Amino acid sequence: MRSRETLLRLHRFRTEEKRRQAADIDSMIQDFMRKYDDLDQQVKLEEGRNGVSDPQHFNYSLSAKAARSRRDNLMKSIAELKDQLADAQGALADEERELRRAELLIEKEGGATAPSAGQARDAAAQLQVR
Repeated sequence: MRSRETLLRLHRFRTEEKRRQAADIDSMIQDFMRKYDDLDQQVKLEEGRNGVSDPQHFNYSLSAKAARSRRDNLMKSIAELKDQLADAQGALADEERELRRAELLIEKEGGATAPSAGQARDAAAQLQVR
């Protein structure tokens, strides 16, 4: 009985950890998007101030060129983070299935009791993820 409870706690911990990782990555993406928008505004402002919007023009603003480069690098980072987020969400879905499987196994073996506060919270979180 003790090992089943330990297994269940382990799966809950792993599920929460995967959920936290996905949330952290999503938060980073949102932060990078805000920075991207700020840099984009900075480029447009500098191009408008200087009157030259062609980066190949000899009179193109150096600060606009630097901001444009940082903005492009941010977009690459955002794309990589989106890939990581997709992987993290897949791992979360797998771990949620494993958690549910462990819960069902314990219920079948006669460990069916009223759900604890942690189980209710996990069930609510699973509904929010979907």
